[in-house]
Formats: sequence, C-alpha cells, structure tokens
Amino acid sequence: MNRNWTEHELLIVMNLYCRLPFGQCNSRNKLVNEVAGKMDRTAGSISLKLGNIASLDPRHQARGVGGLPNSSKLDRKVWAEFQNNWSAMANKSEAAFEALMLGTVSEKTVPEIEQPSGLSEDERMTKTRRLQTFFRNVVLSSYENRCALTGIAVPQLLIASHIIPWSENENRRADPTNGLCLNALHDKAFDRHLITFDEDYRLVVSIFLRKNDVPEFQTVNFAKFEGATLTLPHRFAPDPRALEEHRNAFVA
Repeated sequence: MNRNWTEHELLIVMNLYCRLPFGQCNSRNKLVNEVAGKMDRTAGSISLKLGNIASLDPRHQARGVGGLPNSSKLDRKVWAEFQNNWSAMANKSEAAFEALMLGTVSEKTVPEIEQPSGLSEDERMTKTRRLQTFFRNVVLSSYENRCALTGIAVPQLLIASHIIPWSENENRRADPTNGLCLNALHDKAFDRHLITFDEDYRLVVSIFLRKNDVPEFQTVNFAKFEGATLTLPHRFAPDPRALEEHRNAFVA
C-alpha cells in the first residue's frame, strides 16, 4: 500500500531534483536508488516524484519537456515555498538531505528553541555552508557542469557565480536564478564587474581589459569572447532583473 508523501520527504526530493543534471532524474540513477533505500521507498516512486516536481518547473514547461502533470497540492506548496524564499528552504532542504544520507537525527524531530541572541557562530557557519553547498550543486547541475561561456567541463575549475553578490541580498544567496556557472577566471572578472552580459545574454567586456597593449592571453580570454552568448541552463535560467542590476555596476 502506497503511503502519503510528507513535507519533510519532499524537502529531500526537491534537494535531489536540484542536484541531479537533466536526464538523470530516473530510477536507474545511483543517487536516486541510494536515497530511495534510505527513505524506505522504491527508486520508481522517487523517480515519479521527481517527474512531478519537474512538471512545475517553468523552464521545462516552456521547452515542452516537463515531467508528469499530476503534481499534488503538497508538491505545489513546497515548490512555491522554494521560489518565495530560496535561502530558508535551501537550508531546510540541505539539512534534511544531510541527515538522511548520514543517518543522523533528522531536524524534523528536534524542537526549535528560540535563542535570545539569535544564531550561534556554529549555527551561522553551518547555515552558510549549507547555502553554499546547495547553491553550487543546483547551479552546476543546471548548467550540466559546464562553464556557460566557454564550455569548460572541469568541476574543479567551475564556480557557481552569484549575479547579485552574496553580501548584498541575503534572500538571494541560494536562489539559482541568481547564479551562473562560470570558470574561475571569468567568475573573478564577473565578480569585479569587468565583464557582464547584455539583454540577449551576450558577453560585454570592460575597456580596462581591452585597452592599450594587452597580453595575448588576456585578448584570447576576454576581447575575443566579446559578443559570445551564454549557454542557458536546462532549468533556473538567470534572472534578467539580476543581470540588469549587474550591468548597472559594470565598469565600462
């Protein structure tokens, strides 16, 4: 007899959906099977639920490759909560996923105690780590573990770049639509507003990287890339408003 899905379980499946590349949300995937075993569910049931979640993703709907259309009311509720507050939900989701995979006590069984002075330093560090882990997982998997500008596919050289910086908007720290997958060099230039992207996702390079007699390496990696178009992800496309905000701080 099939048992009903709980909100806690959906936090875990949403985390799984966010960390798996497109085309791997199926019952043959090793991680899907591992999660299924730990949740005492079948890989098929996890795969079906991943499909239900995919059906709520606007990017998949626009491309006509969404998942199964029979998402539940609880599926839609959890999806909406993520869209409304990525940081809070990413923290909960990452905590639930960690607890499941490590076999530790789940946070759903631990009462929340209000601390008069707010989070402790350890708690703040744990939350920061969870948000960074979640953000990197979802951004890199959404871009198929490839730099959106150059196509570099070496994970050690890839960065989940924030469009609106981490320090400037707490609510968007884990929001994947506030992210781009870039290689380390172009991430640093993007972070310093020495490159940006126009309304059509084409690279714009600051004059500071092109003026005077610049080294060939600099020309090859910046000036010759100007006008190149970002490869958009299969989900969580970059927010045009965030990119506009980035352009407003561009060092022309």
